[in-house]
Amino acid sequence: MATFEEQSTVHAFRDDALGEHDAVGLAEAIRRREVGAAEVARDAAARVRAVEARLNAVQVHVDAPADGSKADGAFAGVPTFVKDNVDYLGLPTGHGSAAFAPRAVRRHAPFTRQFLNSGVTVLGKTRLPEFGFSPTTEYENAEPVRNPWHTGHSAGGSSGGSAALVAAGAVPIAHANDGGGSIRIPAACCGLVGLKPTRGRLVANAQSRQLPIDIVTDGVVSRSVRDSAAFLAAAERYWRNPKLPPLGLVEGPSERRLRIGFLLDSPNGVRSDAATRAAVTETATRLERLGHTVQPVELAIDPRFTEDFLTYWGLLSFLIGVTGRTFGADFDRRRMDGLSRGLREAYVQSWRRTPAVLRRLRRTREAYAAAFRGLDLVLTPVLAHTTPPLGHLAPTVPYPTLIERILAYVAFTPVNNVVGTPSVSVPAASATVDGLPVGVMFSGRPGDERTLLEVAFALEADRPFRRVQDL
Repeated sequence: MATFEEQSTVHAFRDDALGEHDAVGLAEAIRRREVGAAEVARDAAARVRAVEARLNAVQVHVDAPADGSKADGAFAGVPTFVKDNVDYLGLPTGHGSAAFAPRAVRRHAPFTRQFLNSGVTVLGKTRLPEFGFSPTTEYENAEPVRNPWHTGHSAGGSSGGSAALVAAGAVPIAHANDGGGSIRIPAACCGLVGLKPTRGRLVANAQSRQLPIDIVTDGVVSRSVRDSAAFLAAAERYWRNPKLPPLGLVEGPSERRLRIGFLLDSPNGVRSDAATRAAVTETATRLERLGHTVQPVELAIDPRFTEDFLTYWGLLSFLIGVTGRTFGADFDRRRMDGLSRGLREAYVQSWRRTPAVLRRLRRTREAYAAAFRGLDLVLTPVLAHTTPPLGHLAPTVPYPTLIERILAYVAFTPVNNVVGTPSVSVPAASATVDGLPVGVMFSGRPGDERTLLEVAFALEADRPFRRVQDL
């Protein structure tokens, strides 16, 4: 049972150089010389220290953070963190795993260089569940990352450490990535904006290029829509994929009236809980009041999609087990956690299905495209039920029970990873009875992050997102 201490709200907002600025506002204050970048970095580090004992969100601290590499970048001087599954020169990359001892890496990952080009100041690396497999950031033999809105609950996963720090006000923006919902899930749990870009919108890391289906996309979690929009614009100035339409800087809602489909229950048959259904229904009503047309839609994906995605998930765990010594000479797959082991062992029993699984997953784009005929966006829940208490999805839960719980929770997000389409989680106006945030999700056509951001801007302007510091 959670103690009173575990059930409290935690935040770092105070009267210092960061104030209540989002990343865009803080960068503007630095450019106007109202505050200095060194002062901001110092105060952000103090904020992290103030909440870290309660949140357990940081994996590695940078002792002497340097200003971002691009002084005129959109986020010049803005403090941030990178997730501990992307290489940052001089820091170890641990992937959330106890199966090996990570060593300092010799170069930045391609995405890290793209992120640094925006001018951010990196203060360290954030925690994630082992190899990003879990929708909660919990461990077998370590303290979990806690949700700043209600510390007895999950911060989501796999970008849970980043989401916890941003929601708590330690930094205004942080790196996240998404291979099955890992940007959008923690954003929903922590009341943030979390946009998973189109496959190929950002530079790809080496691991992504080696996957049979590249399901992983980097991005950020933020407290405002304009921060996520500014991040994508800055990333595009560093490198733009010529195969995708240019995005530019999206600065607010559009006057366009959209046709938006919505569904409340997952195509795989999982029914959403009452609070989640209410959040989506309320959002649909708000959109209609704003002049958009909202109508029910069906996403007729293959009924084997969930089983197929689970097999693919298991393939990834199997490949890590086989190639683990690339992470470190001391890698021991027997030390991987219960979820990773369970996924790997299940895959070993079903590996012969792999070619058929890959064929069916690749065909999901046809069903996705069919659902969008005559529509601009689709509105759904992010998750089938609201944020669970810590322990519900922990890797210590026996695998058959754990995977059943995960599939009953993560029932909406993986489709976008398989198809490669953009999707954004934004906070709903409503909350759970415990005051926890509830996220709603918009999915778009390939390359159409602009429409996602415009509708997110409209909802934010209509009713500003709830803030943890106001509780």
